[in-house]
Amino acid sequence: MKAYQEMGKQELTALKTQLEAAYEDAKGKGLKLDMSRGKPGASQLDLVSDMMDVLHSDSDMKTENGFDVRNYGLMDGIPEAKRLMGEIMGVPGENVIVCGNASLSIMYDMICRSVTHGVMGNTPWCRLDQVKFLCPAPGYDRHFAITQHFGIEMITVPMTPQGPDMDMVERLVAADESIKGIWCVPKYSNPQGYTYSRETVERFALLAPAAKDFRIYWDNAYAVHSLYEDREDVLAEILGLCEQAGNPDLVYEFCSTSKISFAGAGIAAIAASKANLEEIRKSMTIQTIGYDKVNQLRHVRYFKDINGIREHMKQQAAQVRPKFEAVLKVLERELSGLGIGTWTNPNGGYFISFDALEGCAKKIVARCKEAGVVLTGAGATFPYGKDPLDSNIRIAPSFPTPEEMTMATELFVLCVKLASVEKILEERNCERLLCKCSA
Repeated sequence: MKAYQEMGKQELTALKTQLEAAYEDAKGKGLKLDMSRGKPGASQLDLVSDMMDVLHSDSDMKTENGFDVRNYGLMDGIPEAKRLMGEIMGVPGENVIVCGNASLSIMYDMICRSVTHGVMGNTPWCRLDQVKFLCPAPGYDRHFAITQHFGIEMITVPMTPQGPDMDMVERLVAADESIKGIWCVPKYSNPQGYTYSRETVERFALLAPAAKDFRIYWDNAYAVHSLYEDREDVLAEILGLCEQAGNPDLVYEFCSTSKISFAGAGIAAIAASKANLEEIRKSMTIQTIGYDKVNQLRHVRYFKDINGIREHMKQQAAQVRPKFEAVLKVLERELSGLGIGTWTNPNGGYFISFDALEGCAKKIVARCKEAGVVLTGAGATFPYGKDPLDSNIRIAPSFPTPEEMTMATELFVLCVKLASVEKILEERNCERLLCKCSA
């Protein structure tokens, strides 16, 4: 196919007319599809429906150390759940606290605790004139929402296929004591699906921040979410590398089973150094009597160990992979060679990242919505919801069926083409006007 930039005005104008007619026809189909968030599809949730049968009224409700999960106690999690979540993250169970159903809640609590009470004896952030956070972007909108909620200034750090721009990260944290942390989704990143290289993880472990209370917020949400057995990405284990580098307290790592078991009824955990965990427990004794240990036991009895998790995730990948491939097939067929968009082809995770021509993302998302396909809002993958190029769009294939994803992506590429033609024609008209004015 001929690249759009190589077409003359007459060709582009004729193409625009064709695309507009096709778009009006698409609007008449009454599509109602949602690929705005990384929600598990019903078929994924069905895979674990029998988890509800693991515990019943006659079940042994005691942990391996004889504790009754129906009662108060074991505030930081039952031992077998700590071990299971540690296996997911690749760390010892002794470095883990198991909390409620959502890792996002733990991250919120960690930020809130830092604001109100400080980190390991350092000044609470609420008493400081300025607090900043580094935000690799495109990134996870809910991370950015937490820091914005607490009035923390966000600094965008460009993402690369190897992870955040580490030259920039190292320079900024070493020079500015007001920078207190960085958000990271290190494996199958949201939204690009990148996995941080070993070199990047090692450089994180060797960071020398000016702030003594600087922490890496390592949201390992997709630790076991590979789509292909033969090309799974490998992420270096950061807690161990921090220990080796003499920076044991530098990182908080988070994970959950929200996209492994039930999205609303999983278990979530934080892993950190002994000193970090001791401080967290002090606040937890005030905050809660304990989290849902019955649910923790249910998960352990069902999955048993990391091998059970891996076997389950193979089944889940079989459900999710066709949806990703449906999107990628349409993108390749319809947009390859046109010069109006690029996209990632991840080995796992929940998203595909699409970059349109500069200034087109909002128009594409709005047109899709008008025709019945809801996407994540343009700009959401950047701090404050402001994409400086207005080009990045996050595609979440997990919830609709493969057939629905094909229909949704066909509408999406139609909107990409239409917005791109309009953009190029506008630029040509502007160039013509400038030539006339200069003449």
